[in-house]
Amino acid sequence: MYAVIEQGGKQYRVAEGDKFRVEKIHAEEGANIEFDKVILLGKDDGAVIGTPYVEGAKVTAKILESGKEDKIIVFKYRRKKNYRKFRGHRQQYTLVQIKAINA
Repeated sequence: MYAVIEQGGKQYRVAEGDKFRVEKIHAEEGANIEFDKVILLGKDDGAVIGTPYVEGAKVTAKILESGKEDKIIVFKYRRKKNYRKFRGHRQQYTLVQIKAINA
């Protein structure tokens, strides 16, 4: 069984036991959270597609860690104009592990 969930403006295909990174979630490490925006449920006998979400479906996950990604450098430059802009960005993330898919 698998599910497609929506979190932080992105969609993720998950199954039980999967570990993946999502946008920063403000909760303690080791806490259990629920994703209730389930777009699709894939079962052995077919898929259930929500309009827009599947009613009564939830995905339970455990927060493993929070942190920052590697730095991404943004450098803007125009030749002969003495125009240079140098920026860096580190996106915050939360690593979660799927415990159960409840349909």
